[in-house]
Amino acid sequence: MRKYYAVGMDVHKKTISYCVVNVCGERVAEGRINANRTEIGDWVKGLRSSFRGQREFGMEATMFTAWIYDYLESLGCEVKVGSPHKLKAIGAGKKKNDRMDARALASLLQSNFFPECFMLPRTLRELRQALRYRNLLKRESTRFKNRLACFLMEVGEEYDSDKLHQKRYFTHLMDNLQDTPASVKNLLKLARGSVEAFEQNQRMIVRELEKHTLLSERVTRLQSIRGVGPITALTWALEIGDPWRFSSVKKAVSYCGLCSALRESAGKSTRGPLSKQRNPHIQWVLIEAAKKGPTFNPQLKEARDKALAEGANSNQATLAVARKLVAYLMCVDKTQKEFTMFTKA
Repeated sequence: MRKYYAVGMDVHKKTISYCVVNVCGERVAEGRINANRTEIGDWVKGLRSSFRGQREFGMEATMFTAWIYDYLESLGCEVKVGSPHKLKAIGAGKKKNDRMDARALASLLQSNFFPECFMLPRTLRELRQALRYRNLLKRESTRFKNRLACFLMEVGEEYDSDKLHQKRYFTHLMDNLQDTPASVKNLLKLARGSVEAFEQNQRMIVRELEKHTLLSERVTRLQSIRGVGPITALTWALEIGDPWRFSSVKKAVSYCGLCSALRESAGKSTRGPLSKQRNPHIQWVLIEAAKKGPTFNPQLKEARDKALAEGANSNQATLAVARKLVAYLMCVDKTQKEFTMFTKA
């Protein structure tokens, strides 16, 4: 009998509960350690001396998973990360605690039913983190812009909403505010300063990402599709990772959250709203790109018009454009050639 041990790890901020099972599914060790590199390293050494043979580690994807995954891999361990949605469905039960969760993860590993999810290489994960932080800065910038407009409306000042956030117009507006209290003027200056800081930082992040050696060529190729800008290209490259992990465009569309959940039973199938099991970061970017894309790309405009002609509403037509955009992005990524649209004869 081959020597094989599956190690289930229930990871938390401060502690890790673990369970070790052998090839027959029998529990041979379990316990709890502190979640720091020193204790994890000593624990792995202990496992190697106590259980000789193949050892496979499995844990659920959480915000604490990445550094533990990288550290275990640096120690030469074979590590798998499980999908939270699928693990929740498989491991649902009446009783739940850290020890039982670790046992369930170990059992799934041992029986080869562990729902493994894709992990980007460490360097790409760091770049993706920077891009997501840029998106956070952009959202905060929008919130401060809205708050700035609210300050002016609350004191009854008139302004041009199309020019409000332009530097020269804002300076001219501040110089001509007469009935606005001094406290509100100070708040306006603070809000404007915050907006400028957010905008400057997010532009700097985008510039650095575009110039990165791992991304520059790929992002340039993706932007050969009319209607795809730097943010869409960067988001696709860093959220999708390896395009070959999707065997078809339909699977990529599903991952991006651009299709509804399917329920089929007794020969009847129903479609609900858009599935919540998706990558929300790329879904948001693709939908925003699909709203503007038809303005620059006649093929995307044709896809939107076709959907509208078939009775779709504006939101459904936008989703049709986004799905077409996914097909174009997949084509460029897999062929590694700039996009060329063949026109009909």
